[in-house]
Amino acid sequence: MSELIQQIVQVLKEQVVQDTVVPRNIRRAAEQAIEVLLDESRDPAVRAADAIAILEEISEDPNMPMHTRTIIWEVLGALEQVK
Repeated sequence: MSELIQQIVQVLKEQVVQDTVVPRNIRRAAEQAIEVLLDESRDPAVRAADAIAILEEISEDPNMPMHTRTIIWEVLGALEQVK
């Protein structure tokens, strides 16, 4: 697995999934994105595209704390670099 994907997974786990301030639906979506990213049977670019789709869907959730939204946007930017 690429180092970039590992870093993205770590950020999602530490700063979104484990943050109890973040609403459950957003944490669940982050967990889904992590599962997609860790699926080694698929091409990294496909995994990244699927994770982007999941995270973009929740990125505009009005219940998302601002710091979490910023993290999601940073993760989305990093995922766009995956080839």
